[in-house]
Amino acid sequence: MYALKLENVKNRNLYEELIKLFLPPSRYRIFTDSDAEIPEDAVIFREEGDKDEVKRQIYQYLNQQTGLRPKWGILTGIRPVKLAGELCRKLGSEEATENYLQEKYYVNKEKAELLLRLYRDQQRELGVPEEKSAGIYIGIPFCPTRCLYCSFTSNQADPEEMERYLEALFSEIAFVGRNMRRDGISAESIYIGGGTPTSLDAGQLERLLSQIRTHFDLSRLREFTVEAGRPDTVTQEKLEVLRSFGVDRISINPQSMHDKTLETIGRSHSTRDTLRAFVAARKTGGFLINMDLIAGLPGETTEDFEDSLRKTAELMPDNITLHTLAVKRSSRLKEMDEHFHYRFQEQTEEMLEKARAFLTEKGWRPYYLYRQKHTAGSTENLGYCRDHSMSVYNVRIMEEAQSIIALGAGGITKVYYPRENRLERVPNVSNYEIYIERIEEMLERKRKNLFRR
Repeated sequence: MYALKLENVKNRNLYEELIKLFLPPSRYRIFTDSDAEIPEDAVIFREEGDKDEVKRQIYQYLNQQTGLRPKWGILTGIRPVKLAGELCRKLGSEEATENYLQEKYYVNKEKAELLLRLYRDQQRELGVPEEKSAGIYIGIPFCPTRCLYCSFTSNQADPEEMERYLEALFSEIAFVGRNMRRDGISAESIYIGGGTPTSLDAGQLERLLSQIRTHFDLSRLREFTVEAGRPDTVTQEKLEVLRSFGVDRISINPQSMHDKTLETIGRSHSTRDTLRAFVAARKTGGFLINMDLIAGLPGETTEDFEDSLRKTAELMPDNITLHTLAVKRSSRLKEMDEHFHYRFQEQTEEMLEKARAFLTEKGWRPYYLYRQKHTAGSTENLGYCRDHSMSVYNVRIMEEAQSIIALGAGGITKVYYPRENRLERVPNVSNYEIYIERIEEMLERKRKNLFRR
């Protein structure tokens, strides 16, 4: 058991996230100035203004004790590409930034090079957001079943409940669209996520998309995405509705191409459903298609993951996003095995490295990256694209240089102030039933904190 004392520290979570990269919670105890009894052998780390220096000291100590050297160094945030961009602008060159990432943040060379490549490609292909533009997120918090690893706002509900939710959501769409038009704010991207938006039936989808078309200025829209993540919710009728309203990007997410794994993690679809949905989407035409896979799923070997990746790549989707399984606080997996991600670090890293080599050889290239807490090997989620098929919304939400206006239960609006380069959060409540009951309050939050009227 390691005893670690953090002195003069206001936010212990900042350092505990780093400690967890080396040790499971059962192997350490953290003490602070407020603790009455502190072990004599406690190792002391004192914050004196430079939080990164404290992180470096913790990293060095735990590296010596465990022999581990996490490839992301002392970085624990989810947006390392954003940091690389800030450093590039500050230091004036990619070379200086790469050196800084390695020397000050202990990021290894491979990851530092990846960050700079992603930042360079994103800037070249997407540039900076136009003034008075925003990304729009619309949440549909319903799914056919709840996955083992899920911590999102996701519910199983009957059609009547979905109708109640949609009526409240339509009120927010009308309110936000009206105020955006008045303030001269246009939508650069629209992303309908969840949950699983295609849990709605074709008629409900048509009404939702009609509301969006009616109330939002779409004249400068660059991208319109709808997640169709559960293949068993995809029908020909729904695909035709999406296409008729100008949706040009969808996700069809197998997560694994092995039915046994799908059953284990609580998915209600089969590999056959995935193939059927993908073929139907291609036949319908007009969509860029993303497919998600997860490395480190329970019971899967490296060979299983490689097989899923190969079968997915054979379909030639435009994007493939590789996620690392995260043991999230509110998931069923956390309740079953809170140390799952510590036991499969090397295997998960091997999966992702082989995937990188395979996808590069087959013509995909990485285009956006984000990290999550409690993943095996403290790895990353990495989106790959073919040709010029970057997702505008995915890049914008990670770089945080544009307002993201979020509607629906669980949506968190982030208002961007370019002069100060800062964000203000304006959250909606997560529970969809409370969202329905308090819809007027949700509108008032946006009136006061987004539209300032």
